[in-house]
Amino acid sequence: MFRLWARIFQDNRMLNDTVICDDTQDTRTHKVFRALEEVCYQFDLGKPIWLDVTVADFKKHGKARFTSDNFIEAIDFDYLEIQVIEED
Repeated sequence: MFRLWARIFQDNRMLNDTVICDDTQDTRTHKVFRALEEVCYQFDLGKPIWLDVTVADFKKHGKARFTSDNFIEAIDFDYLEIQVIEED
């Protein structure tokens, strides 16, 4: 079971969160991208852009923060954070 936790923060307070579960036999990368798409759908957000620093943080820590620099349109929160909480 693969689970990804997504949270939206504003002024160091969590405004919204969700957990996406995926039990397919796909690669970790595909599971992350699919989970992020589902998060964006649930939170009614545009898809963020993976910048080099975002990718490096995700590889190193298993979590990433998407700030306003990662989104094309304006966002009304400080950042979206995703974290892998369980892997097969």
